[in-house]
Amino acid sequence: MYTLDESDIQENYPEVPMLLDPKLLRMARRIYRSYCVLHPKTNRRPLGIAIHRDSHRGQLMFNPKPILLPGECFVPMKQLETEVR
Repeated sequence: MYTLDESDIQENYPEVPMLLDPKLLRMARRIYRSYCVLHPKTNRRPLGIAIHRDSHRGQLMFNPKPILLPGECFVPMKQLETEVR
């Protein structure tokens, strides 16, 4: 299992930008938009989305220390918010 803490990455490697495949970002945005449409009155905001690189299946993550399966990557909300809102 892999754990990822975005704040640790940014603290330890501030000069390294979090770059992701544009296709993964599109799929993650689609997953987040679906969540917003299906749960419009929910105040609970995810921290990001865990998405599989090959199958593009994703899951919203609410835990501050998400556990990723092999082949998954974490897309933080900071990267999704630019076009979603």
